[in-house]
Amino acid sequence: MQLKASKIAVSAQASLNALHKACSFRINKLLTDNGKEFTDRLFASREREPSGNHEFDQLCQELGIEHRLTKPRTPRTNGMVERFNGRIADVLKTHRFNSREDMEQTLLRYVALYNHQLPQSALGSKTPMQAM
Repeated sequence: MQLKASKIAVSAQASLNALHKACSFRINKLLTDNGKEFTDRLFASREREPSGNHEFDQLCQELGIEHRLTKPRTPRTNGMVERFNGRIADVLKTHRFNSREDMEQTLLRYVALYNHQLPQSALGSKTPMQAM
């Protein structure tokens, strides 16, 4: 996991590149929301379909990854991510950090705990790492 200073396409691309290099398996499909960092759907031309010209789409194509987008205003599709984001928000609200590095280390510890030790009902009561 890497913390990024901004939610922009370049950051999303850097995260995907790092994930692609770190994975011991091939990523076939990727589901993202409709954020501007991931797609130009609904923003550039107000079209329902992405143009394929967005930097993130181009990187997915280059890496052989099918980039899928959630339907707008359907939070249940993205439920696991929304729940995870809520848990991260709780960690941020309930801790006091002495520095950016302190915050980053706390978040990295939480992500490791989440991935390796917290079973998820959506994954058949397995941890994310067990499900993989």
